[in-house]
Amino acid sequence: MSKFELKLPRMGESVAEATLTTWLKEVGDTIELDEPIFEIATDKVDSEVPSEVEGVLVEKLFDVDDVIKVGDTVAIIETEQSAGVANPKAQSEPVAASNGTEKSVDMVEETVKVAKEVVSAPVHHAQKSSSERFYSPLVKNIAKQEGISEAELDAIEGTGNDGRVTKNDILAYLEDGSSKKATQPVEEASVSKMKPASTANNSASEVEAANGSEPKQVGDGEVVPLSRMGKLIAKHMVNSVSTSAHVQSFIEVDVTKIVNWRNKVKNAFEKREGEKLTFTPIFMEAVAKALKKYPLMNISLVGDTVIKKKNINIGMAAALPDGNLIVPVIKNADQLNLVGMAKVINDLASRARENKLKPDEIQDGTYTVTNVGTFGSVFGTPIINQPQVGILALGAIRKIPSVIETPEGDFIGIRSKMYLSHSYDHRVVNGALGSMFAKAVADYLEAWDVDREV
Repeated sequence: MSKFELKLPRMGESVAEATLTTWLKEVGDTIELDEPIFEIATDKVDSEVPSEVEGVLVEKLFDVDDVIKVGDTVAIIETEQSAGVANPKAQSEPVAASNGTEKSVDMVEETVKVAKEVVSAPVHHAQKSSSERFYSPLVKNIAKQEGISEAELDAIEGTGNDGRVTKNDILAYLEDGSSKKATQPVEEASVSKMKPASTANNSASEVEAANGSEPKQVGDGEVVPLSRMGKLIAKHMVNSVSTSAHVQSFIEVDVTKIVNWRNKVKNAFEKREGEKLTFTPIFMEAVAKALKKYPLMNISLVGDTVIKKKNINIGMAAALPDGNLIVPVIKNADQLNLVGMAKVINDLASRARENKLKPDEIQDGTYTVTNVGTFGSVFGTPIINQPQVGILALGAIRKIPSVIETPEGDFIGIRSKMYLSHSYDHRVVNGALGSMFAKAVADYLEAWDVDREV
């Protein structure tokens, strides 16, 4: 018998820790390979962490709501393998120099470096502290929601490791602080009496909503609080609009050749590959080619620094059954052929709907595409996914009468057309580049080879 340490896996470059939200197994339970053991939440995604071995859960090292660093041992699983017994504290104990030790040191140094980036990176708009005190993403999100200043945050006494402020610490501070704020100054009450009649007639719930607090009742309406993911999306969208100078370019594309070609090959493709051939992989292929042609669209802007990305990782905005949105990422999209692209897209879309995406699968995107045409929209003005500098919206494909130019003259015919809506950050992308990129995508689509084999 041996013991296996189940660690919190790496969840992308910008994520250094996560909050444990649910234990799915209890001590003494039998664990199967790849069976989920616990659930975690970051400021980007909720995810299940599966077991890497078969065995029996013998120890839990963290409780629900604890903040766990990437690489920390979360649980001990007893297996029937003959390997030596692992020590949960081995990471922090000095040992004689060896290859394994050097790797552990490198991992810890990298984790510390990433953690500092998470705290200080302006792109996340996290509350910065004037001190060197570390705050978890969960604590910073609560502080931001409740309007706690950095001075107040620094003054909170932490009960966590090394004096870290935990979720319970900040909630206790809020509960104590709310009671102190309950008494309204006389001057403020006098001012409220001088407000216009229209304001005085507002319901209590509307006043509460205007002040940013949750309304207790709304007459005959129903109070539906935002989900955790909904709150994060709302913040992300507002932050993006306040950060980037959004500009849009629109271009109409004739996709008649693609529609006819797909109708011709889709049945044979599904029979051979066991996958449906949608329009999405075709569009993603065109976007990847355009990004390769215009690499200055494949960048990030962090503060006053432009970061040129080597890999082309395209985010694919996907609507979830609960109405929320998630953006799985197609890694190295320019290196995939159409079959590979179709398989990756179908897999990501399917697991996104089932809430089975891994944290790493929504990280490191360099450009984003959203398909507003799925819901019948002709075009849209999408919001940039920070810290990227562009996002492309694909409109609905419609049959419309169109002027067709031929050597024999012009005539009217029925064509399948769609709009591409390109939003880009005018701080670093000028109108020429933004428009040329969208035109490049259109050119690739209109030049589709109707005899192409797949």
